[in-house]
Amino acid sequence: MLMAATPKTVLNNNWAAATQTFTAVLNPFLTAQVDADVAQQPLHDAMTYTLASGGKRLRPVLAFVISQLGSAALSAQDFLFPAGAIELIQTYSLIHDDLPAMDNDDLRRGKPSNHIQFGEAQAILAGDGLLTLAFSWLARAPFNTAVRIAMVQALADAAGPAGMVAGQSQDMADTGEDITDTALHQLVANKTAQLITGAAEIGALAGQLTVSQRAAVRDFAWALGQAFQIRDDILDVIETTAELGKTAGKDAAEHKNTYVSFYGLAGARQQLQAALMAARAAWTPAVLASLGFAAMPAVLADLIQQLEE
Repeated sequence: MLMAATPKTVLNNNWAAATQTFTAVLNPFLTAQVDADVAQQPLHDAMTYTLASGGKRLRPVLAFVISQLGSAALSAQDFLFPAGAIELIQTYSLIHDDLPAMDNDDLRRGKPSNHIQFGEAQAILAGDGLLTLAFSWLARAPFNTAVRIAMVQALADAAGPAGMVAGQSQDMADTGEDITDTALHQLVANKTAQLITGAAEIGALAGQLTVSQRAAVRDFAWALGQAFQIRDDILDVIETTAELGKTAGKDAAEHKNTYVSFYGLAGARQQLQAALMAARAAWTPAVLASLGFAAMPAVLADLIQQLEE
């Protein structure tokens, strides 16, 4: 259990320690709350199968870390419904991504994909259940009405037809097609960066950050999301299926538009470094001073370091 007296010490941790600390509270909550909310057993089993199968929990942990930057004294318990909602959206997107009509992948996190385990229909419904339950959880978050509405708006914008779903649609439409660098950047922005940015925005709302502080958080998260996808594109080429926990080389086999297919491996690595540089640059001296820091919080600096290939 996270000690209520020391939540802000997460800012001084490395990323692995911050993840371990918060997920020690988040993971049992995810299981218990889905148990409480989903009575239909086949649906429950399919939803929890992928939700409980591990994963980095990058987005909810990032949201919690960002919440600790502000003036609000938030504990991990205070933030479980918003963090859980973010992870429900992420998990639904993975289940649907793996479907035969989309990426057609039989493996996720080293285990059979949801549709392999439960069938396509149940996998689709599990994703639908996770997606809609996410907004129920935000509605139950222990914040005032204005903050909860803003959180709902942030998550809907990030995950919906102006965000992640638009990126997934573009990915399907552009597969096997020649696209411009502008189109590639937009695809990645929508498919990956939007949800990471939305998660950070939810953390900023919970932490009561100022307008200028929230703008810096969005700039940081946007660049971080770009870096995360570029790194994923690179790893798909250089790592094995066992290392990835999903089918290696699938992007190239299916003629997906990625940073590696567009720029080559060396060029993708340069793009990764540029995105990481932009993430660091978001934390200007003025923004850091307004938050009471002389330098980027250690946990965020280490997260950027973890994305170095």
